[in-house]
Amino acid sequence: MSTVTIAPIAESLPAFLESYDFSAVAIIADNHTFRFCYPDLKAFLPKHTLVRIKAGEEQKHIATCEMIWDALTRANFDRHALVLNLGGGVIGDMGGFCAATYKRGIAFAQLPTTLLSQVDASVGGKLGIDFRGFKNHIGVFKQPDTVLIDPVFLTTLPERELRSGFAEVIKHCLIADATMWDEIRRRDLDEQDWAALVAHSVAVKQRVVEQDPTEKGLRKILNFGHTLGHAVETYYLTQPRKRLLHGEAIAVGMVAEAYIAFHKKMIDENLLTQIEEYMFAVYGNVRLTDADTEPILALTLQDKKNRGNQVRMALLDGPGSCTFDVSVTAGEMRRGLEFYRGVNKN
Repeated sequence: MSTVTIAPIAESLPAFLESYDFSAVAIIADNHTFRFCYPDLKAFLPKHTLVRIKAGEEQKHIATCEMIWDALTRANFDRHALVLNLGGGVIGDMGGFCAATYKRGIAFAQLPTTLLSQVDASVGGKLGIDFRGFKNHIGVFKQPDTVLIDPVFLTTLPERELRSGFAEVIKHCLIADATMWDEIRRRDLDEQDWAALVAHSVAVKQRVVEQDPTEKGLRKILNFGHTLGHAVETYYLTQPRKRLLHGEAIAVGMVAEAYIAFHKKMIDENLLTQIEEYMFAVYGNVRLTDADTEPILALTLQDKKNRGNQVRMALLDGPGSCTFDVSVTAGEMRRGLEFYRGVNKN
């Protein structure tokens, strides 16, 4: 596992750079992190190549990778160089993927700047890009050389981005810590202790990843809410409607998949009600229609946890507990989405 340091970047970054002899350094940033975060790092960086890309999930594709690889090639980066990924999940996933494949792999470090990336995307070594509309369809497992987390970056986020990342915090509590779930669900978003929650989520994810680094078994529990959540997120990318952030889609997925677990008698009605009420209190209602259901279900057939044409989910089997590789039918997923929409409350 990579080392994860939660500390001011002014302390952690110089210490990391001084511990290695890199032949060259590149920093990958998007428009937002270039403006709000890069100035805080620049003074601590050696001479470096800046690779600046547009922000957004819609940039997470092979053409952007080609631009990054081209920049590294033109700067004559060899196999002893370092890539620093300054940004959220898109930068971390894509920048890490580019580093892991450039000249068969060079060093890279994750410098996550969003709550989503600090508690989830930057930890665990899952790297990838979207392909033909499918999230993280092309990718590799490769641990970063280090992850440097500075909670101060969270102060640069708009509330909606903070809320999006909170979905992964909720997920970690639901699958692994019933006591923490009981604590966070009694607080509003602006009452959460972000520094403590970042540390808690990192610890949960590291504990799981250490036991299953390449997602052959236990690590699949980290995908609770993500089978239907990713399908909803992908579907929204194709629709001429309001943009849906990752965490907002995962909130939909957690409600729908909690209902599937309840329908299978894996959780009780009390836990289902807690999840439903808290998700709607924090995230409001994503207005799915009956016409959206079948296209969303079709997208679940590309989920990476599947075996053959059989959809497999990670489902809760109690408060703070989750199991994986549970076979789920299209009918069960349809009823889960109907429950989310308020159509099916039985």
